[in-house]
Amino acid sequence: MFIQTETTPNPATLKFLPGCEVMKQGTANFTSEETAKRSPLALRLFAIGGVTGVFLGTDFVTVTKAAEQDWAAMKPVILGAIMEHFTSGQPVVEAGGEEAASGEVDDETTAQIKDLLDTRVRPAVAQDGGDIIFRGFKNGIVYLHMQGACSGCPSSTATLKHGIENMLRYYIPQVMEVRAVD
Repeated sequence: MFIQTETTPNPATLKFLPGCEVMKQGTANFTSEETAKRSPLALRLFAIGGVTGVFLGTDFVTVTKAAEQDWAAMKPVILGAIMEHFTSGQPVVEAGGEEAASGEVDDETTAQIKDLLDTRVRPAVAQDGGDIIFRGFKNGIVYLHMQGACSGCPSSTATLKHGIENMLRYYIPQVMEVRAVD
């Protein structure tokens, strides 16, 4: 197994591409060992000293390190852990671990926002090892949650304000502002 690595705009985060499917659908974001209990892969990565976040995409794993840690020391250990996981045959995420859909029907504006995010924004941020999740639309404000490399990235504010907000305002006049939420 050959695992490629890519830098991301967030210096604390590296993107690992194992050359195989990681998540069948959706993404998974783990910010601590406690939240990673449903993912054998994420647990294996959190066992490495200095790992502070694990984000799983369709064909990549994004790992975030503590500020005092050095990628030169961590990268080989992370590569080994990812390789061991995929050769072990264990699932990436345990069955039944997926979150249930809300079942709510979106209004026309919300549906347009979600469509633009899914078709234009999410593929671009996935290239950088992250994801952006829609959390709501109220009183002209779109609330988004940043994950993976996007969470804590120095350029995430610029991405939100100058990229996503401008695009949404152009296509959907009801949008006044975009805000990041936890």
